Amino acid sequence: MKYEHLYVVVEHEEGKPVPVSLEMLGEARRLMDGYNKRYSADEKVVAVVLGHGVRGICEEMIHYGADAVVYADSPELKHPRNLVDTKVIAQIALDKAVASRFSKSADFQRPRYMFFAADSPGRQLSSTVMAQLDSGLASDINKLVIEDLEIKHEHKTKGQPVVYERTLEMYRPDFSGFLWTTILCLDNRNPLNLRDYHPQACSIIPGVFAPMERDASRKGVIVDYAPTFDPQDLKVRVLSRKAVKSAVDYDSKKAVVSFGRGIKDAPEQNIRLAAELAREIDAEVGVSLPISKKPYPVSESVSSAYMVPDRVIGTSGRKVMPLLYMAAGISGAMQHIAGMKESGFVIAINPDEDSPMKDECDLFIKGRMEDVIPALIEELRALRPTLEARK
Repeated sequence: MKYEHLYVVVEHEEGKPVPVSLEMLGEARRLMDGYNKRYSADEKVVAVVLGHGVRGICEEMIHYGADAVVYADSPELKHPRNLVDTKVIAQIALDKAVASRFSKSADFQRPRYMFFAADSPGRQLSSTVMAQLDSGLASDINKLVIEDLEIKHEHKTKGQPVVYERTLEMYRPDFSGFLWTTILCLDNRNPLNLRDYHPQACSIIPGVFAPMERDASRKGVIVDYAPTFDPQDLKVRVLSRKAVKSAVDYDSKKAVVSFGRGIKDAPEQNIRLAAELAREIDAEVGVSLPISKKPYPVSESVSSAYMVPDRVIGTSGRKVMPLLYMAAGISGAMQHIAGMKESGFVIAINPDEDSPMKDECDLFIKGRMEDVIPALIEELRALRPTLEARK
């Protein structure tokens, strides 16, 4: 076949794969196991690793689900540079000799599917690699299905029903979080404009899929790839590099107070109330995705502190698992739920008792956040002397 295998582009820091890379490998393994059984095939999960001194990572990729690992090890790849990395990944994807190391097919031209991480470096890299490979990309995906689909489309099929076999259905929630958008990367089957689009590729949101349990008994093929560099691409050099972690610290906090579009009646006041409640219980402040788009006018100090992407909880942001999660004025879109559903105890504050968040919480308080939060703060402060006396 011209198109085979699922290639997963691995990110790593300080000699270790970042969590989303293991999550992508886990989902890739599950998809391809089902794919091979359904189609009586033997296509592989292939991890792609770039860097310097990265040979040790390769065995781990096998243990976490890859059938094969293609790694490019060079001082020129020590630090990420988008242009250089883009061209090396594209070289690997199109290299028939590399594919022959783990594939029996003599017709291989390029991967069938390709995964990238939907984080800051992955979003950029995925777009430039797929432009280099002249195919499509679905971004920020949190659900994947492989199916045979009958499609009837004016431009793709000239209005005739055509079955597209082994199509990767890539799902993401729309901006509201309540509806799914399905993205397909389809070949042109119109006789007037025949053209193939492969790999079918996507970037995957961190925290959505579960990694496989590490299995040290798994065996696989490891391929050492020698990339070709264009001297022009090496003119930009990285002299030093420091990974900057998010200033929003969800990991060390036992509680999170989040707010959503329920702040709309008094945005500035309600944000300050949520922040005050968070301070009272030593919690971090989170937001739903729409808040990061700054939909309401507030002071610059409040906007820059709280209406920022780093605080987004959900499939387009962070996944949190605090002992206590408080959702104030959040409707309960699936996008947000995915980021907090593993919290220990969930309290929701919402005037709409039919809100989807009611089905996701342990305690539902019907009311406006501007009425409920001050009462909570007052009660917490009244209880504080008693609590401190018990210490």
